[in-house]
Amino acid sequence: MIRTTPLTPPALPPAQQPSGKHRRHFATSRTVAALVLREMSTRYGRTPGGYLWSILEPLAAILFLSIGFSLVIRSPSLGTSFLLFYATGFLPFNLYQSISNTTARAITYSKPLLKFPAVTWVDAVSARFLLNSLSGILVTFVLITGILAVIDHRAGMELPPTVQAMALAMLLGLGVGTVNCVLLGLYPLWEIAWSVITRPLFIASGILFLYEELPPLAQQILWYNPLFHISGLMRTGFYPSYTASYVSIIYVLLVSLALLTLGLILMGRYHRDILNR
Repeated sequence: MIRTTPLTPPALPPAQQPSGKHRRHFATSRTVAALVLREMSTRYGRTPGGYLWSILEPLAAILFLSIGFSLVIRSPSLGTSFLLFYATGFLPFNLYQSISNTTARAITYSKPLLKFPAVTWVDAVSARFLLNSLSGILVTFVLITGILAVIDHRAGMELPPTVQAMALAMLLGLGVGTVNCVLLGLYPLWEIAWSVITRPLFIASGILFLYEELPPLAQQILWYNPLFHISGLMRTGFYPSYTASYVSIIYVLLVSLALLTLGLILMGRYHRDILNR
């Protein structure tokens, strides 16, 4: 009589545990999303028409510039529309300023939440950068679309220079904001000093005039202002006849990345000192 041994199923390999890296990425995404929703509710949800003000404020600034300068000069430096000329200079500047100012206060704004291990300073900075970038892009799209519809702009718009200008404004705002986040946390008086230093920035960023209209000495000085390159690049996307040969995307990119790298290094070194103050 032949004995048969029952066949035993092959042993299954042990289930692999998810790596800590993947868990951290998932936790970071949820934390950033929660911080974005929190800021949206506090910034836009507590005031009547909160989302509408984000569009009305830059629109009011553009209208003020257009009406004011139309009373003094017959036509803008480019084209025939004051609205489009000042919008193409103001909107990337407004995007940079919004990102840099809010990123600089990311630690202060989220300081109570940063005491929890699940929330890091990277999450706080990323949330503010993400929200203000998306808001700025949406505001720019709405205003530019409305202005083009009103003035019946017939010249073709080139999308690549416009996208590049907005991306550079976002990256520069993140770099400046990250460095200022450390300086504001360590030296509270830096906020007053920075506001005084950057007060002429609105005039010196190519919003009101073109680089080619400046005297040679002013051109040599203001060329080192990255925002002047961004405004010139933005205008090349709406005025095909404008070349803006002075624009250097490499220069703006290097300045932005250098500031961002410095800010990240300083933040990694001093973020605990800032939170313990």
